[in-house]
Amino acid sequence: MKTLVVANQKGGVGKTSTLVHLAFDFLERGLKVVVIDLDTQANASYTLQSFRSNLVASELFAAVPSSAWPQTATDFTDPNTQRMTLIGSDIGLANLEKKMSLAEAGANFREAIKTVEGQGFDVCLIDTAPSLGVTMAAALLAADYVLSPIELEAYSIQGIKQMVTTIAHLRKANHKLKFLGMVPSKVDARNPRHARHLEELERAYPQLMIPTGVGLRSSIADALASRVPVWKIRKTAARKATQEIRALAAHVFEKMEMTQ
Repeated sequence: MKTLVVANQKGGVGKTSTLVHLAFDFLERGLKVVVIDLDTQANASYTLQSFRSNLVASELFAAVPSSAWPQTATDFTDPNTQRMTLIGSDIGLANLEKKMSLAEAGANFREAIKTVEGQGFDVCLIDTAPSLGVTMAAALLAADYVLSPIELEAYSIQGIKQMVTTIAHLRKANHKLKFLGMVPSKVDARNPRHARHLEELERAYPQLMIPTGVGLRSSIADALASRVPVWKIRKTAARKATQEIRALAAHVFEKMEMTQ
C-alpha cells in the first residue's frame, strides 16, 4: 500500500476537492482505496459518506494493539464499500492537538497505517487540517508521498513557504517521504495576479510545481456537494474541470508508481 497525504496549512485552497477526486479516479482504475479524513471540518467525510466504515480517524492515534483491530474494522471487507473505504473525521480529533505529543501521535499513527495496509488496500489517501499541527505531522511521518494544492493568492503563497520547510524537516525523520509538489488550484486564467504569482512560484520552485493545475470551476463545488466526481456532473462547464482533474490524477498516479 502506498500512502499519500494532501496537505497545506492554508485553508480553502482545494485540498479536499483534490483528495476526493484522486480517490474517485483511483477507484475507477480498479484500485482498492482507503481515505482517512484528519480534518475536523469533515468535508471529505461528507462527500464520501457512502463509503464510511465504523472506524473513525481519532482511533488511529490510540495505542491499541493490532489484535483488537479486526472487530473495529469489520467494514473493511464489506462488499458495499465497492473497493473504497472512508475512515471519517470525528470530534475526537479536536482533542489530539492538546493531549498528545508528536512522538506519541506519530508512533501510534504509523502502527495504525501498518494495520490498515494489512487489510489489502492498494492506496491510502489522507486529508489533513489546514494547520501545521500534530495530526498533520503524524500523517507526514507515516506517508510515502505528500501533495500540496495551492491557491495563487498572496496568503497562500506565503503559507506554502512554511509548508515546504516543514516537509523538508519531517523528511529527516521519514526518509521515504517524497514531495510530489504543488498543484496550482482555483486558477483564474483571466486574472493577471494569478498569472504573476504562478510565474513567481515557477521561478522559486521549478522542481516542485505540478504541470497540471485546476481552474476556478463551479462544477467542482457542485460535484462535491452532490457527493460525486465532477465527471458525473451533466453540465458543459464540467468538461474542462474533468479534463484538468483527470490529468492531475494521471500525473499523481504515475509519480506514485501505482499499477492497475
